[in-house]
Amino acid sequence: MISADLLALPSLLIGWCVYVAALGWAAREVSWVELFSDTRRQHLLCGTVLALFLLWLVRRDFESGLSFHFIGLTAVTLLLGWPLAIFAGFVAQLGISITGHLQWTAIGINGVLLVLTPVLVTELCARRVEKAQPRNLFVYIFFCGFFPAALAALLCILASLGILLLDERYLMPPWLEDFAGYLWLVMFPEAFINGTAVTALVVFYPDWLETFNHSRYLQAPWRDDEHRH
Repeated sequence: MISADLLALPSLLIGWCVYVAALGWAAREVSWVELFSDTRRQHLLCGTVLALFLLWLVRRDFESGLSFHFIGLTAVTLLLGWPLAIFAGFVAQLGISITGHLQWTAIGINGVLLVLTPVLVTELCARRVEKAQPRNLFVYIFFCGFFPAALAALLCILASLGILLLDERYLMPPWLEDFAGYLWLVMFPEAFINGTAVTALVVFYPDWLETFNHSRYLQAPWRDDEHRH
């Protein structure tokens, strides 16, 4: 998470424009009638917002204006679908801003980095897996849970560094060339948190996952001799 003091005005404005556009697009894709008529789905939405809010409170704030926390939106995207996942991230951001951990002016750019990016990566991976139509449950768990979470963490870090470099308002540390070694320390726990959550949902509550194909992954295996007859 990046403080508004480290960002130039154009970056803040562009971030808000992209984020508002994404929120508007998500609002068009949400089935509001289904959401308001399904109590279980409402509870899932509120629960994920609370989970994201608490997860983002577990953070390390640096004096430079940068903050580190886990994202957690890969599991949320698989649970709710990408439109509601964007809204869940936005509401969690509002809660973080109310508690004083995020400046209001920086919601837009941080929303693009920490909400839109992981949601987009997860959605693309989920669609690619669904297109391949694998029957192995572990393919879904790994390529929809673990892998996109790690990739999203990597892209968020690289995009954040790119924005800071372009704005030229943050003094980069001299050890930046050794930064690649630290990326694994961020990617692995992010993948572990999301992948474990997705695995638990697949095992105990598969019907909660919006992107999970029950008929393909959970159908009883058939034997070759049965298939012939």
